[in-house]
Amino acid sequence: MSTPLDIEGPAAPPRSNGELVFAEPWESRAFGLAVTLHEAGSFTWPEFRTALIARITAWTASGGPGGPYPYYRLWLGALEDVLAGLGVVSTDEVITRARALAQRAPGHDHRDHAR
Repeated sequence: MSTPLDIEGPAAPPRSNGELVFAEPWESRAFGLAVTLHEAGSFTWPEFRTALIARITAWTASGGPGGPYPYYRLWLGALEDVLAGLGVVSTDEVITRARALAQRAPGHDHRDHAR
């Protein structure tokens, strides 16, 4: 199974010279998680694409609050929406885990604990 990433349009991931661009390690992990779950058959790509476009549309309609375009935050939100919609995870579980991760000390990296 192959993931049909958009090249253009609102759902297209950021690229530079044709290569995907990730500003932070978590962005590539979120990207990989969504692609892997899709390729494992957890959801269809149109389901994910629709959720991503809905997130992008909502962000744009809200005036695109300050800062750079948060594509991968919207990507991750779309993944949460799809998984919650399918009952894979509950919205409460996503919120609880997100809060726990947000409370970690800055610079926390799992690689430090993998030794």
